[in-house]
Amino acid sequence: MYEYCPVCKFRFEVELGFYWGAMYISYAFSVVNVVIVGVSLFYLAGDPPLWVYGSVITAVTILLTTFLFRYARVVMLYLFGSVRYDATYNQP
Repeated sequence: MYEYCPVCKFRFEVELGFYWGAMYISYAFSVVNVVIVGVSLFYLAGDPPLWVYGSVITAVTILLTTFLFRYARVVMLYLFGSVRYDATYNQP
């Protein structure tokens, strides 16, 4: 993640340790991911053995880790950083 926005020079880390709270958001995303994959396996595969649940959920969570990490920071910035996207902003 950039320290400053390349267009408007906004500093993304609002204060020291600001994104530590994003760990909780990432955890919530992971829990939702586990529930969705688990319920999908139950209905689509007809209640497979426990090792299938564990391996598929682990594989999907590992594959989505970078997206969960990035979007947890984005949600943290929007919810608690008082930042809003402005489509009308003109580049200098």
